[in-house]
Amino acid sequence: MSNQDSPETKLARRQALKLLGATGLAAAGSSLATAAAQAQQAAPAATARNGAGFYKTKVGDFTVTILSDGQSAPGPALPNWGANPDLQEQFQASLREAGINPAQYQNNFNPMLVDTGTEKVLMDTGRGGEQGQLLANLAAAGYQPTDVTTVFLTHGHGDHIGGITRGGALTFPRARLVMGESEFNFWASQAQPNAAVQNNMVALKDRYTLVQAGAQIVPGLTTVAAYGHTPGQLALLVRSGNQQLLHLADAGGHYVLSFRYPQQYLGFDQDKSTAVATRNALFNRAAAENLRVVGYHYNWPGVGYVRKAGNAYDFIPTYFQL
Repeated sequence: MSNQDSPETKLARRQALKLLGATGLAAAGSSLATAAAQAQQAAPAATARNGAGFYKTKVGDFTVTILSDGQSAPGPALPNWGANPDLQEQFQASLREAGINPAQYQNNFNPMLVDTGTEKVLMDTGRGGEQGQLLANLAAAGYQPTDVTTVFLTHGHGDHIGGITRGGALTFPRARLVMGESEFNFWASQAQPNAAVQNNMVALKDRYTLVQAGAQIVPGLTTVAAYGHTPGQLALLVRSGNQQLLHLADAGGHYVLSFRYPQQYLGFDQDKSTAVATRNALFNRAAAENLRVVGYHYNWPGVGYVRKAGNAYDFIPTYFQL
């Protein structure tokens, strides 16, 4: 070995030796240079992003993949994530207690793909545009946009419908679009719909199948009433065999404040009293039935259980399985 090796080369060589382990030392002579070069090249990529952007779990025979659409830029958590004017000090204290800086909060976006074996149903499409990371993470999880057979939209906010089109074309060209009838009609009837609604709902109205709460999207996937955040929002219950998972969409609110304060509402809940009643009903059901739940804006990957805690609730994240 040369005494003139750079510190970077020496570090890469040490990394390579660790990778080889004791059983590989006999073959190290011929492969050390190659392994060192690979370690040098891999080191920057390993620190580029924490996590692969998808999380797979089983629900009976179904494969459920939570797909990250990324995070928002850091910013104030309040009042949007807890808008009750008389509880702002308590909200601040609870966020700090949970290790969250109220001034530097990052929001998550967690769409979900359900692979039943015959159908691939994507629940919500993320933000789309340059911010959205759903397509990259869909590919990392082993799927292509053309694999998706159904896109189910929980409600009409831009961070849920923004990825329906890309550059004016359908992002998931083989998929039928499904949405709650009252939700679709609410947004489509706006005098001046925003660009996301105009381009991804109104302009595509003939491609939509409109459903009610309790509708079966495909066998094993049923819509659940989740009104209040928007007038016709629907959540999604996944059932296979004796296992179930409930994606709460935005009815789940915040993964700390909405559980600790049953009266809490979000700044962007359109009908605040209905949103609070819906949230409590869904939490009660999840706790009573021991349902796994997913929150669209919960801390990644947003999967866990609901437990009663006196007059409130706790969110218990599931053990993260690699």
